[in-house]
Amino acid sequence: MSETDGGGEGPGHRLDPDRAAGDGPPRRLDPDRAAKAAARRGPRRPPPPVIDTRRYQRIIGLVGLTLVVVISVALLSSGGKSSFGIGAGQRLHFFAAPLANSTLNGDANLNPRCTQGKHARGSCLPCTLAKHDSRALNTCLIAKRGPLVLAFFDPGSGGCVSEVSALQTLSRQFASGSITFAAVAVGTSHGDAAKAVRSNHWTIPVAYDADGAIREAYGVAVCPIIELVDRGGLVAQRLIGEHWNDPRALAPQVRALLKRSRTA
Repeated sequence: MSETDGGGEGPGHRLDPDRAAGDGPPRRLDPDRAAKAAARRGPRRPPPPVIDTRRYQRIIGLVGLTLVVVISVALLSSGGKSSFGIGAGQRLHFFAAPLANSTLNGDANLNPRCTQGKHARGSCLPCTLAKHDSRALNTCLIAKRGPLVLAFFDPGSGGCVSEVSALQTLSRQFASGSITFAAVAVGTSHGDAAKAVRSNHWTIPVAYDADGAIREAYGVAVCPIIELVDRGGLVAQRLIGEHWNDPRALAPQVRALLKRSRTA
């Protein structure tokens, strides 16, 4: 391609030798000067290593798998039972526990069908009023009579105490004798349970679990927790959480329990 007559540069212009030369030959780098500049800059830092996240992903996966195995083993060793109360369709664990507003002191009896626990050939006496102490809450006798709404609570927890107040409210709405509302203060002393009853003006039966045996038998790891029990002792429903502290939310569940008991 030829240059234009006006001396201008076309699209494919050639490099001007004079312009390329500039002010003369390129300057050579002074080795001493370069060394001094490098010393001022300090030693070069190597680039940060690239993190291989695949290793951590494998570790996280192994930890997750270990947790699954541990939980599975725990469930199998406990017969598949939940650690939060007794689920629907399972039999209630009968017990007789001292009432908080009574003079009865001591631990709960986890087998109220046996008054002393020692009978001929290990047999137990029937669950009857004749062997019952009126100062105790006896779930065996209550379940024989009709449906039961049973709450477990910690007197030191406001959210758990509220569930008992909800049962107290509902006890006034349902006919006396048609259904029983009761509660157990788990793992607490007679004095603390009695104080909770007095300060909240509860009139429903409230028992206390001094040595934590009931808490362990029912696996009460959280509260509020409420067991709705059909007549005969079969659990119809288990309710967990502060949602059920509202009597308006709990009332339909209680009505359904009472209706089922009447038609059974």
